[in-house]
Amino acid sequence: MKIIIKNGTDQPLYQQIKDQIKAGILRQELKEGEKLPSIRSLANDLHVSVLTTKRVYDELEKEGFIVTTVGKGSFVASENFELLSESKKRVIEEKLSSVWSMAKTLGISKEEIYLMMDIIFSEEDEQ
Repeated sequence: MKIIIKNGTDQPLYQQIKDQIKAGILRQELKEGEKLPSIRSLANDLHVSVLTTKRVYDELEKEGFIVTTVGKGSFVASENFELLSESKKRVIEEKLSSVWSMAKTLGISKEEIYLMMDIIFSEEDEQ
C-alpha cells in the first residue's frame, strides 16, 4: 500500500497517514494478519518523525484496526465485521453531514438533495 502525504493541506501528517492505512484496511488492500512496516521503517519511508508514526499506530490500535505484539510488530487486526461496518457507515455519515451543511448554506432543500441523489444513483445503475 502506498501512502501519499500532501503538504498543502490543513490535515495533520499523522491524520493523513492514519486515514490512508485505515482506508486500506477497510478496502481490504491490507489483509487480516498482514504485518505492517515497523514504526521506524514507516517513518523513514515517509520522511516523517518516528513520533508521528508511533501516534498513527497507537490510534489505529485504540480503534481496533491493528494489534501490536512486543518484539514481533504491528499487524492488521482480525477482521471484525461489526467494527468495519460501523466505521464505513461513520465515514458516509460524516460526508453526508458535510454535504447537508453545505446545501443549507447554499439554500438547497432536502428535496433537491434527494433528487440529486436519485439522479446519481440512476446514472450509476446505467453503467
